[in-house]
Amino acid sequence: MKRIFSMLSMALVAVAMMAQQPKITFEKTEHDFGKINEADGRVTTIFNFRNEGMAPLILSNVRASCGCTTPNWTKEPINPGETGQITVTYNPNGRPGRFQKTITVTSNAEEASMKLYIKGEVIPKPAQPAPDSYPVKMGALSLKSNNINFGTIKKGQAVTKEIEYANKTDKDVTVALILPGKGMDGQVTLEVVKPNETGKLVFVFNSSLQKLYGPIEQQAYVVVNGKKLTTADYRITLKAEVVEDFSKMTTAEKQNAPILDIPGTIDFGVVAAGKKNLSKSIAFKNNNANALLVRRIYNANPAILNCTATGTVRANKQGVLTVKLNTIQDGKPMAAGQYSRQITLYTNDPQRSKVNITVKWTIK
Repeated sequence: MKRIFSMLSMALVAVAMMAQQPKITFEKTEHDFGKINEADGRVTTIFNFRNEGMAPLILSNVRASCGCTTPNWTKEPINPGETGQITVTYNPNGRPGRFQKTITVTSNAEEASMKLYIKGEVIPKPAQPAPDSYPVKMGALSLKSNNINFGTIKKGQAVTKEIEYANKTDKDVTVALILPGKGMDGQVTLEVVKPNETGKLVFVFNSSLQKLYGPIEQQAYVVVNGKKLTTADYRITLKAEVVEDFSKMTTAEKQNAPILDIPGTIDFGVVAAGKKNLSKSIAFKNNNANALLVRRIYNANPAILNCTATGTVRANKQGVLTVKLNTIQDGKPMAAGQYSRQITLYTNDPQRSKVNITVKWTIK
């Protein structure tokens, strides 16, 4: 008898404990997105729920069946009678076709684990046209590019680069080149190009025939079907940077090589707007035995009118670098403010053959 009474008591306690547990009830457990466009991006739905139990409800985890589905949920305890929500986002990118995903909800409710579901069909993005392998059009000729950068070339080197061309018409096309002159050679590998045939424009940059050091830009022109049009539509831009070649220097030559000592900044200070031909000079020195040669001063800034420097500086002697400034741009005085531009010195110092100098000024 006592044993029956004890079992009955335990059952009553268990029922009482269950009655005091939280209970989670969802408005819906499945959402159908229907047809969605892959191109429109992520889609989201909300699963609302209520705690219909007698104790606070806590969602310990909400986990999706794959990384394409991202859940976010109410983290704080939900008291009896109160509501919470689970926001579910699906990413259709790269996932055309039908889908069905499961979201597992873990909580302290009497039903500790529940399942939610999303489904739908992703309409794939419209097929994109294949990129044109020959996007540059020069009359009846199609080219892969209209510019070549030879990169950095040591003085004395010759570098070859090429551009492929194609005939995408139904008639023969003739091809020829107009070259920029000394230091640049070129040829076409196929002078008469039949429909669907390809050829190449081959350019050879010979730095030993170039007088300049530093950046060099030249223009070549393509002659299509005999039309010699030196316009931008038929232009090939050729770029390179020529630097000194120190690779063959002997040990003695390296020990006696010039050493450039020059400030890194030329500061004009405060200048008045609307002025031009403002001049500023700085001294630089050669701190070694062999003569320092200033090969070139490169300037691509319209605000800097002119740069000059002593071309040859003997051992332990000084040279002068002079910069002229123009604070009128496009016919108007420059606005108030601080300005900073760069010029570049190319020299025969093996350690500092290319040196950037900052030119600064302030207009008030």
